[in-house]
Amino acid sequence: MKSSSDNLIEVRDLRQTFAGQEILRGVNLDIARGKTLVLLGQSGGGKSVFLRHLIGLIRPLSGSIRIDGEEIAHLDERELEPVRRKIGMLFQDGALFDSLTVYENVAFPLRERGERNEKVIRDKVAHALELVSLQGQEGKMPVNLSGGMRKRASLARAIISEPSCILYDEPTAGLDPIVSDTINRLIRRLQSQLHVTSIVVTHDMVSTNHIADHVALLREGRIHFSGALAELHASTDPVIRDFIEGRSREID
Repeated sequence: MKSSSDNLIEVRDLRQTFAGQEILRGVNLDIARGKTLVLLGQSGGGKSVFLRHLIGLIRPLSGSIRIDGEEIAHLDERELEPVRRKIGMLFQDGALFDSLTVYENVAFPLRERGERNEKVIRDKVAHALELVSLQGQEGKMPVNLSGGMRKRASLARAIISEPSCILYDEPTAGLDPIVSDTINRLIRRLQSQLHVTSIVVTHDMVSTNHIADHVALLREGRIHFSGALAELHASTDPVIRDFIEGRSREID
C-alpha cells in the first residue's frame, strides 16, 4: 500500500498487546478521504482498540499511524491536540455527561477549547442539533432521552468542532431496527453534507450494506479483507461467507 493524498489515514504494521495477549498483530489499512469505511470483525477482536489508536487514546506498541500525512503514533498529549480537533468520535455508550443538559453536553468541546463567545456557542449547538434532528431537545437531561436520542446527542457533540473525520464505535449497538436505520441514515447524510471521512466499527451487516463505501474485516489481529462492498459480497472466501451469513463452525 503506497502513501497517497487520497488517503486521510494510513496505518502500517500496527501492533498492540494487552496482558500478554496480542490484540493487533500488524494491521495495515488505508482509509480514503471523504468515504465511509466499515471495519468488521468478531466481538472482542480488536476493532474498538484499533479505533482508539486513531485518536491517540491508546498508544501503539509499534507501527505507524499517519493522519493527513502526519505521524501520530508517538505524539504526546499536547502534540495530539490539533490532531484530535480533526476527529470526532461517537463512543458505543454515547459517553454523555449525565449531570449536563443536551445543550451543555454538545457545547462541551467548544468550551474545552477556549470558546467564550456565547452567541457562537449557541449558534453552533443549534446547527449541530439540527443536523442530527434534535431541535428543541436542548434542555433535556441524558436520563430523559431514548437510546437513539442519546446517540444523536453524542453525534452532535462529535461534529460540533467541524471534524474532517468521524469515528463510530458500534453506533447501532443496543438499538432496535428502526432506530438503527435512523442512525445509519444520519451517518450517510453527515458524510454527504459535511464531506467527512467516516470510520464505522460494527459487526452489523445490515448497517454495513447501508453505509459502506469500503469494507475491511479484522480477523485474528490482522486485516483479512479490504475492498469495496460489492467485492465483499462477491467473495468466495469461507471466512468472509461465514461472517456475512452469520454462520458458526465452532459447534457442529
